[in-house]
Amino acid sequence: MKAFRWYALALIVVAADLYTKQLASTLLQYARPQPVFFWFDLTLHHNEGAAFSFLSGAGGWQRWLFTAIAVAMSVFIGGWIWVGRRAHWLLGLGLGLILGGALGNLYDRLTLGYVVDFISVHWRGWYFPTFNLADSAITVGAACLLLDSVLQRGREQA
Repeated sequence: MKAFRWYALALIVVAADLYTKQLASTLLQYARPQPVFFWFDLTLHHNEGAAFSFLSGAGGWQRWLFTAIAVAMSVFIGGWIWVGRRAHWLLGLGLGLILGGALGNLYDRLTLGYVVDFISVHWRGWYFPTFNLADSAITVGAACLLLDSVLQRGREQA
């Protein structure tokens, strides 16, 4: 069944995410940038909040809120993959990436109480918030969903 390929993709994303986070946690010193390129560093951070450290200083309750949201969304997306149209490979790809990213960050939140971030992109003194492989998978997955929606709308109008 084609749904299993998207579950396998999610599993690959989780494995790669956890592996890279373990490497970062082992090899990097907290908040000490390791330059890779003039615009890119590896910098270990612990994010107790959501995207862009939203609610990171809220006192701890946000951990359980974001955990509940991640569990609910993972169940929803897992079900969407299962019942989704098999001909929409871009939709499946996006959902698989989002599911894998959500589960990777969920694992951190449950086991550590925070999400390990280590990818730092910057330009001329402007720093984008530090992120990880799971965040990247979620972002690319969301772009796939948007593109699939635009293409689907075009197919329906044709």
